[in-house]
Amino acid sequence: MSVTIYHNPRCSTSRNVLAAIRDAGVEPTIVPYLTTPPDEATLRALISDAGLTPRTAVRKRETLYKEIDLANADDETVLRAMLTHPVLIERPFVVGEKGTVLARPAATVSTVL
Repeated sequence: MSVTIYHNPRCSTSRNVLAAIRDAGVEPTIVPYLTTPPDEATLRALISDAGLTPRTAVRKRETLYKEIDLANADDETVLRAMLTHPVLIERPFVVGEKGTVLARPAATVSTVL
């Protein structure tokens, strides 16, 4: 089984999702998205394939979200901000053979395994 996790090792939810994937007997491809951010096409695909919009895939708790006033921005502006500042990408996205999910809460990862 092929699984990719867009992972932030400092995030407890991301660590829990990675552990759940491994507990399912799968060693995933790990993309440390803060240092290896997705390109525009990949980010658009992750968001779309997960059934989300940029607005629902952005980390609203990040200080930067407030600093650049994304609460009042349109989806394209939010997406551009996520591409420029990967810390704004909500985590973790997981791509499996059954689809793509933003694994929040962590238990939702089971839907793609």
